[in-house]
Amino acid sequence: MKTATAAARRGRYASVNGLEMYYETHGSGRPLVLLHGGLNTIETSFGPVLPYFAATRQIIAVEQQAHGHTADIDRALTFEQMADDTATLLERLGLESADIFGYSVGGTVALQIAIRHPKLVRKLVLASAIYALDGYQPVVADGLRHATAETMPPAMREAYAKVAPRPADWPRLVAKMARLATDFKGYAPTDIRSVNAPTLVMTGDADIVRLEHTVELSRLLTRGQLAVLPGANHFSYLMESPNWLLAMISAFLDAPV
Repeated sequence: MKTATAAARRGRYASVNGLEMYYETHGSGRPLVLLHGGLNTIETSFGPVLPYFAATRQIIAVEQQAHGHTADIDRALTFEQMADDTATLLERLGLESADIFGYSVGGTVALQIAIRHPKLVRKLVLASAIYALDGYQPVVADGLRHATAETMPPAMREAYAKVAPRPADWPRLVAKMARLATDFKGYAPTDIRSVNAPTLVMTGDADIVRLEHTVELSRLLTRGQLAVLPGANHFSYLMESPNWLLAMISAFLDAPV
C-alpha cells in the first residue's frame, strides 16, 4: 500500500488561536479530518491509510500544538484547547461540517470537538480513544502521568525530529503530555450523551485501552456503533494490512446519516 510519504504532500500553516498550525490537504470529495495520536505526527498515525481515504475524499490532516510540524507556544496542552484549535482551523477553511477520524489521543480530541462544536461534525470515527484516563490499562495510565523524554520509544523521538521546527523541544512536548494525563478529569456522561453524530467506536482486542471502557463509550453515545478488531493491538490495525478495516470505515462513512 502506498504511504502518505509517497503521496504528494500539500502542507500549509494557518494562524489559529495564537498558534501556527500545520495541516495537509489531499484528494477531493466529502471532507474527512484526520487527528493523530499523542506524541505522533500525521505520518506516524496515518501514513499507510491516508492515500486510501484521499482516493475518494478531501482529507484535512492536522498536527496539534507542539506535535510534528506545529511548534509549541506558551500555553498548556488540553483536550479542550486542541478541539478549539481544530474547530477554528476548519471554520477558517470554510467547512460547515466534516467527518472526523481521531486515533488514540486524536480520538479524545475528536470527541471533544463533537461536544463543543457539534455543528461541525457529520460523523465520527473514534479509534482507541478514551473519555477518562482510567480507560487505559493501569500500567499505561501510570506511565503516561510519569512520562519523560527518556522513557518514550526512540522511534517517536526520531519521527518528531524529522519534521519539528525545533527538534530540541521533544522533552518539552513529553512533559506537557504528562501534565495533560495528570490533569485530565474525563468527560461527563451527560456531555458524551449530547453527541448526536453517528459514531463508530473502535478498539483492538489487545489494545492498551480497556475493552470495558470502549464498550461503555459506545453505549454512552446516542448513535454509537462498536467494532472490536480481532488480533489487534493499539498500533497494528492502522499499520499492518488495514484494507479490511478501511472498507469497514468507508462503509460507515458512506451510509446515509
